[in-house]
Parts: sequence; structure tokens; C-alpha cells
Amino acid sequence: MDLSTLKNRQIRLAQRPVGLPGPECWQATEEAVTAPQEGGVLCQTLALSLDPAMRGWMNEGKSYIPPVEIGAVMRAGGIGRVIASENAAFPVGALVTGGPGVQDYFLVPGDQIKRTGLARIDPRLGSVTQWLNVLGMPGMTGYFGLMDVGQPKAGETVVVSGAAGAVGQTVGQLAKIKGCRVVGIAGGEAKCEWVVKELGFDACIDYKNGSVKDGLKQHCPDGIDVYFDNVGGEILDTVLTRINRKARIIICGAISQYNNTTAVQGPKNYLSLLVNRARMEGIVVFDYAPRYMEAITEMAAYLKDGRMKSKEDVVRGTVADFPATLPKLFKGENFGKLVLQLAD
Repeated sequence: MDLSTLKNRQIRLAQRPVGLPGPECWQATEEAVTAPQEGGVLCQTLALSLDPAMRGWMNEGKSYIPPVEIGAVMRAGGIGRVIASENAAFPVGALVTGGPGVQDYFLVPGDQIKRTGLARIDPRLGSVTQWLNVLGMPGMTGYFGLMDVGQPKAGETVVVSGAAGAVGQTVGQLAKIKGCRVVGIAGGEAKCEWVVKELGFDACIDYKNGSVKDGLKQHCPDGIDVYFDNVGGEILDTVLTRINRKARIIICGAISQYNNTTAVQGPKNYLSLLVNRARMEGIVVFDYAPRYMEAITEMAAYLKDGRMKSKEDVVRGTVADFPATLPKLFKGENFGKLVLQLAD
């Protein structure tokens, strides 16, 4: 391949957003594609993972990962294909997972491969989009958040918010496989119907068209043992009123709060943790990176035998479509894991 003929289109962070990220937050750039040096790899981006966590990465301030710098290519996970290589472990044509950022091509120097988490994927275990969902970062988050932090036991009641989203769908299906009663919370009749009829949840509460409080009372008559929280806010507060003694609450995300223009408010009903001797613990998926293959192997088997499904909301386009596609996450417009597919 003649690399000199390629142009790398990129989307860079132009300014930090206040509220929902708008077009003013982004800058489109283009630069030449350069060949890898010894040990390095050059990849074409095939698909980008669009995740709620991206909104947090845009904010300045201390977090579990440094913020994206102003002027830098926007951080994003994704799947790529090796098009030039000086590394025998990554031959030309290999499919890889990593953090390409929002750009058409990404160069990984040899001394950065381990730090960036570049790894080959096996297309026999799942499709490219499944490798961004159940077999990717959302699936790893759901698996280790539920299994390591939530520690579900057969017969317990597990509630998961954002049940039709990327993480929520994995959590609910996995909890069912482990013998739990599973109640989802999602927005809209179609999503609720899907998680019950297609994913096998025992029930799903439509927070857009009903009362979460009443729904939990109806569907969790014996209380809640494990709550996997993807949304925060009022739904978290409501769940806290229904938890059982020694309940475990996994804090994965708070999408209802990410675009607040005022200070984020903590849970008002947190004393329920005291009364019920319960615990609330956060999950950051990168902590489990050495164990990813453990989860991938288990869940790939579930995908193969039909016990688990993986739904992706795929938007086909170019990097230029990223600024208009990302807000779908925060408006509840995506149905399943949101993916921006750039190439076949």
C-alpha cells in the first residue's frame, strides 16, 4: 500500500463543553499518514465505540483517566485493521482492538503497544461490532462489575438501569445465566419489551412512561440484593429505598448527570446503606485489563450457544459524523451499543 496517498481525517476537541457537547466543541483536521518504525503498527480504523464515558473524558479535572487535552484527537475505543507493520505479533491484515481515537488511521509505536492496550481479536468469537459490545469494554465492565463487585448469588434479585444499553444488556443476561431474578429499567416501551422478550429479563420498568417506585414495588416484592447503576440521579435514590440487608450497589455510570450545568447531587437516601449494612462500590473497567480474556472466553461461549445476545446500534459514516452521533447516547436515541462504523 502506498501510504503517501492516504489522508488521515481526525476530530479534535476544540473546547470543553458546558452541558451537551455541541458542534463548537469539535475541530476537523487532516494530516498525512506515516509508516511505522521498528516495532510499530499502522492501522485503519474500522469502527469506533461511542460510550457515555466519553463525556467525562472531555471535562477538566482529576478522574480515573486524564482528560482529553484541548487540540488532541478525541479519545475513543475501536477496532482496526493492520495495514503496515514492523511487528511480527501484528501482521498486515490482522484485526485489532485498542484506542484509535476519532480518526481514520492510527499509528502505534512499538514502545506504546502495551500501554495503549493494542491487542489482536479473533473474528471467530464474534463480529467486529460484538467486539465493541459484549466482547469489548462494555461487556468487560458489565462482567467484572457484576461478578467481582456485585457478587450475585442464585435466587437473588438483580436490578439494572440502562438495561437496553451496552453495559446493561450484558449485566442482565449474565445475571440470568447465574440464576438470578433480573429486573431492568429502561426508557420506552420498545426497549422494555426487547429486554424481556429477547434478553430474558423477568421484568422491565419503563421510567419514561411510569413510576420507577411503583415498578420496583411490583417487580421486586422481596427487595433488591444487587443494583447495577448506569444512570444515577433520581433512579438511584429510588432504588436505595428498596435494598435488602447486605445489598451490593455497583456504581458504573451516571448518564443522567453527565451534562448537568449545575453541581452533581449525591444520593439523598444514602443512609439506607447504613440501615441495611449495604455497600456501594465503583467499577472502572481498566482495573481488570489483565483478566479480560477470562470474561471474553466465558461470554463468547454464551454468544455461541445462544444464551447471550449482543445488540448494536450501528451508524455507518465517516469521522465527520462523530459530533452529530455522540449526542444520541445522552438523548436516549440509541437502541443497543452505539457504534460508528467507518469501513467494512
